[in-house]
Amino acid sequence: MSKIALVTGADGFIGSHLTELLVAKGYSVRALCQYNSFNDWGWLNDIDAAIAGDIEVVSGDVRDPHLCQEITRDIDIVFHLAALIAIPYSYVAPSSYVDTNVSGTLNICQAARANGCSRVVQTSTSEVYGTAQYVPIDERHPLQPQSPYSASKIAADAMAMSFYNTYDLPVTIARPFNTYGPRQSARAVIPTIITQIAAGRKRIELGDLSPTRDFSYVEDTCRGFIALAECEAAVGRTVNMGSNFEISVSDTLDLIRELMNSDVEFVSDESRLRPGKSEVFRLWCDNSLMRELTGFKPQVDLRTGLSQTIEWLLVSDNLGRYKPDIFNL
Repeated sequence: MSKIALVTGADGFIGSHLTELLVAKGYSVRALCQYNSFNDWGWLNDIDAAIAGDIEVVSGDVRDPHLCQEITRDIDIVFHLAALIAIPYSYVAPSSYVDTNVSGTLNICQAARANGCSRVVQTSTSEVYGTAQYVPIDERHPLQPQSPYSASKIAADAMAMSFYNTYDLPVTIARPFNTYGPRQSARAVIPTIITQIAAGRKRIELGDLSPTRDFSYVEDTCRGFIALAECEAAVGRTVNMGSNFEISVSDTLDLIRELMNSDVEFVSDESRLRPGKSEVFRLWCDNSLMRELTGFKPQVDLRTGLSQTIEWLLVSDNLGRYKPDIFNL
């Protein structure tokens, strides 16, 4: 008998890939998409299993505790990905991040407890670590709320773990570093660069290019989620998911430029810089706990993953979803 999984945020970048992979692995999936009057399922609109009805799609919002009670009924594993994630927008609307990320996580945990779900995988982010005090960053690294977004995720993770400590809710906190790949939103640097080069730009304005990141291809991140959900030793643990490889944003952009045979010029635009104390200058994942608990290791190197992302974005139907002339928060 297959397990039944709930994926919140299934209409988004990582959530849609995770939903697709779970179905491929034999799970029955209930997918929560944020309600809208257009009946738009986000990236699930492009997934054959959703179109064919093999995925139970529910429209709603994790801010509604009554909905959360409904969607967690008869669920074995909850993958909680629904969140507001854009860092610049968190400067503009911080209270909305508390409502969705903190209260939404509380609602999911209360509902999962009430309905006896056998596992809750809470999605964290490497942004909770802030600029690295040491590298590579392991799970013992101090947490630093350098943006309202990261503060909301620190609080959400703490809320989820409190349900493990207080009520024995079987929670695992999955902490992915920087995920990229097909379907990523234009607020992220990699799709922004690819789409602007594809649009023929010869000069691209960006923020600070010196920070380093630890990039993981989206399929690796999704395989990591499932590995943690299926690992009993991960209950009550916070686990980093990353490649254990550090690269600067500048070098990443140079690699994209090379792969696309472009001579585009990258220039810094002060209006796109984060506030000084908010910029996270260095992220480099220590993924040894993930390997120890699950045996999982990333399979897709950065050059291969970027090539696959470029190939996907250059398909006209996909490229047409992006607006290279607009700066996305």
